[in-house]
Amino acid sequence: MREYRPYEIEKKWQNIWDEKKVFETSEDTTKPKFYALIEFPYPSGQGLHVGHPRPYTALDILSRKRRFQGYNVLFPMGWDAFGLPTENFAIQHKIHPKEVTEKNVAMFKRQLKSIGFSFDWSKEIDTTDPNYYKWTQWIFIKMFEKGLAYKHEMPINWCPSCKVGLANEEVVAGGCERCGGEVIRKTKNQWMLKITEYADRLIDDLDTVDYIDSIKIQQTNWIGRSEGMEVDFRISGKEDVLKVFTTRPDTLYGATYMVIAAEHPLIEKYANEIGNMDEIKEYQEYASKKSDFERTELSKEKTGVEIKGIKAINPVNQKEIPIWISDYVLMSYGTGAIMAVPAHDSRDWEFANKFNLPIVEVVKGGDIEKEAYTDTESGILINSDLINGLEVKEAIEKISNWLEEQGLGVRKTNYKLRDWVFSRQRYWGEPIPLVHCDKCGWVPVPEDELPVMLPEVKNYEPTDTGESPLANMTDWVNTTCPKCGGEAKRETDTMPQWAGSSWYFLRYIDPHNDNEIASKEKLEYWMPVDWYNGGMEHTTLHLLYSRFWHKFLYDIGVVSCKEPYSKRTAHGMILGENHEKMSKSRGNVINPDDIVNEYGADTLRAYEMFIGDFEKSVPWSEDGVKGCRRFLERVWRLQDIVVDGDMYSRELETSIHKTIKKVSDDYESLKFNTAIAALMALSNEFSDVGRITKEDFRTYLILLNPVAPHITEELWEIVGLGGMLHDQIWPEYDEDKIQDEVIEMPVQVNGKVRGKVIVNIDDTQDIVREKAKKNESIIKHLEGKEVIKEIFVMGKIYNIVVK
Repeated sequence: MREYRPYEIEKKWQNIWDEKKVFETSEDTTKPKFYALIEFPYPSGQGLHVGHPRPYTALDILSRKRRFQGYNVLFPMGWDAFGLPTENFAIQHKIHPKEVTEKNVAMFKRQLKSIGFSFDWSKEIDTTDPNYYKWTQWIFIKMFEKGLAYKHEMPINWCPSCKVGLANEEVVAGGCERCGGEVIRKTKNQWMLKITEYADRLIDDLDTVDYIDSIKIQQTNWIGRSEGMEVDFRISGKEDVLKVFTTRPDTLYGATYMVIAAEHPLIEKYANEIGNMDEIKEYQEYASKKSDFERTELSKEKTGVEIKGIKAINPVNQKEIPIWISDYVLMSYGTGAIMAVPAHDSRDWEFANKFNLPIVEVVKGGDIEKEAYTDTESGILINSDLINGLEVKEAIEKISNWLEEQGLGVRKTNYKLRDWVFSRQRYWGEPIPLVHCDKCGWVPVPEDELPVMLPEVKNYEPTDTGESPLANMTDWVNTTCPKCGGEAKRETDTMPQWAGSSWYFLRYIDPHNDNEIASKEKLEYWMPVDWYNGGMEHTTLHLLYSRFWHKFLYDIGVVSCKEPYSKRTAHGMILGENHEKMSKSRGNVINPDDIVNEYGADTLRAYEMFIGDFEKSVPWSEDGVKGCRRFLERVWRLQDIVVDGDMYSRELETSIHKTIKKVSDDYESLKFNTAIAALMALSNEFSDVGRITKEDFRTYLILLNPVAPHITEELWEIVGLGGMLHDQIWPEYDEDKIQDEVIEMPVQVNGKVRGKVIVNIDDTQDIVREKAKKNESIIKHLEGKEVIKEIFVMGKIYNIVVK
């Protein structure tokens, strides 16, 4: 037996797979299909880290298993390559972003191939390829034509470091998702996408898909649908009203003050009547420097200013109440005004206590002197004339009807979800395919002129003015209007990185099609994606955006299924050995190249699947890697004990059938660690027996192949099992053969287990009785007692009933 040399074996089989195009998708649409998808990576300059192979190997295992089961498998790979990191790197090193992208993609591809993933590389896509972003631009034009893309001046999240506008979803803990820098508010004219029009469908259609619960909850909470009333609070002595959305109109009698956003237009309207405008303006300046996240953070200190000179009228009791401004109310959410019920809301209670505002209890319970009483889903209304004594649900219904009858409010559904800020003032992104004409307004570029190419520029650094670097390219900007032929200017903002990843799963299906996103026939066959795995960090960004784009494409007849992904799972992170998140600054990043070079790709794959529960974060362990290498070396040595035979060895038959069932089930439920443990146990059993038939080994190699494809292909060839392993059929277990021949049977006395005896599965009652009589703990409970009944089920139950 020659020495196990992973590097030689792995290169050999990777070349064979490439030459024979083993993993290319078949055009045979009569076969059942399996479309497996992983989130395509951003090709950064750092290359892969060991976190990348975890989800890739998981879906690779499922894809390889499905091929063995006769499925036509699409398992593609591509590059999400536009965006800030590449552009920032290019600026820093004075290299064009295109060159940086090409170099990074080449490095990523080499790394992925070295790990032996069964990707169909003929389907490779790159979001920066004009042949790809032509269709990203086409989708945007269609959205524009349907009124879903519009330009709007509004305060947005602005990253001063990246010099770019950000969607709400891209602000994390008050910082830029990309650079971590503090985000401020800035008013800009931005392209927006009306994702809010799809809010109900994005929630309701979650009932039709197989997503893990935590993902469904995140999507639902982010959209934040709530049913309630929009109530009018008239401004005392004025025609104007402040509209307030509330899910609890029953608490209106407890509304003792109002809070409006610092940017509310009524402040400017009544500036001459407001006695403390200087104080108000100072606070507005203070609030403008905070991101939405910072402004709405629950734990922060409450700040605000009362507006002196105008008051509001509570519509249910006609009492005048003060109006305040505070940063925790946003103009971009709801109506920009809230009614404050401090007795039953913790934030309002803290605010009221700080500024000595009245607190009126309206739902009985708790001690509002000490804290807000918030357990008000049920309870009895007090201090509330019209609804006193009613239970909460009854009270909500009665006051809602009354408000509508009086013309003071309407029932309404509200959402936390905001429209998507789609403009980016950067170079490295898809040009927005619109031109502006003074006569015709915004006009889309004709479809036959797509793609609008990203022009070559010498200087692509972001500008201090907030304009895109493209704005300086007058030759490119100045054009003619497609509608009237007059002078026009191109839009110089680019699309965000999320644009290309919002539909990439469709392009994989037919990536070389110049006439449409993908052919109707191929879309019909392949969609929806059967299994999509990705990180939990993308469940309120990419997942939401891509579902929105897909639903739009469904509405215009491009796709025929309402949801893009049938099943969505998620994986936990791989942490550093110090149990911290891997990062360059912490010095705990592991490069998969180092593991492949030292231990082999199969060891890396096996370890990442054996490391722990797939859905949980786990720390890296060099000792664990070495343990998986030792396991594969034991598998390698099994070739020495293989003997001829086309049947399972009698003494191994039950274990083999059990392992087939265990591994098959565990792969499907992402329990890779327990599947590998079962394969380790069976290999130990093989070694203990000392000889295995070719049939024993054949099944074992097929079961292990999805995890460790190179070593298993090589052993298949060495032992001479016929053909190539990747062409084989997945083994099936025999239900009758997974029953143990010998079991430990519990023996009960009057229904309580008093001992256990080792019996054959088919032992009769007489045989089991004799064995039970020799067990001391059972004898002890039978002594001096009369047996009046015996209940016996072969192989399962033996209960002795005594007086």
